[in-house]
Amino acid sequence: MAYRCVATSVAGFIQQLAVSYLGNGYCFYVTGEIPAPKDPVKTDQKIIAQYGVDISKWARARRKKAGQANVHYLRFGHFYVILATHGQHPFFDSEARRLKDARETPIRFAGYSIALHRAWGKGAWHPSVRIDRERYRELKAHFESLAVHRSVQNLCQELSSLPFEPYAPVRNQFYMLLRAANRCRKAAWFELIPTTGLWRSRKSVKPFASTK
Repeated sequence: MAYRCVATSVAGFIQQLAVSYLGNGYCFYVTGEIPAPKDPVKTDQKIIAQYGVDISKWARARRKKAGQANVHYLRFGHFYVILATHGQHPFFDSEARRLKDARETPIRFAGYSIALHRAWGKGAWHPSVRIDRERYRELKAHFESLAVHRSVQNLCQELSSLPFEPYAPVRNQFYMLLRAANRCRKAAWFELIPTTGLWRSRKSVKPFASTK
C-alpha cells in the first residue's frame, strides 16, 4: 500500500498527528506551508523520497533497534508537518535551523495547539490537544460580550457548535468559556447557562481517504 499522508479533514489531521505520531514518540518536527501555485502532491513526493518516509513497520522497527530515527510526513491542504523520533537521520541535519520539539513548542494549526505534556510534570509524555491560547482568548472575549445579550438557548447552541474536537483539554476550555459567560450573566441576575449536556466525548475519525 502506498504511504498515506494527506488528511481529508482537520479532525483527521489532528487525530493522526496527536494520537498516532506524537503519541508514539515522534516529538521532533518542522512545519511548512506549500505556496498556492505549487502542486502539493509533488511536494509530498519530494519529501517522502528525500527522507525515506515510505517504509514498512518492520523496517521502522529495525531502524529503532539500531538507534536510527524514523520519520513521518502529514499534510492537510497546503499545511504540512514532518516528524521524527530520537536517533540518527539526515532529517536532523537538513532541518536543523527550523527544527522544533513538541515537548517544548506546540504545533499550531487551525486554532489548535498540539504538544506533548507530562501528567503533573512527571511520568511519561502524552499528546495534548487544546485550543490555541490566542484563539481561546478571542473566544472568551466573544462569549463574555454576548453573555447578557443572548438567550440561554442561543448561547448553548453557539457553545455546542464550536469547531473543535472535544479532546479532554478542549472540553476543559469549553467549560471555562461557559463559566466566563455565566459570571457575566450572574452579575446581571440572568439565568445561568446549564453546565451539562453540551459536549460529548470525542469520536475517532478516519484520517485518510479509504482505499479499495
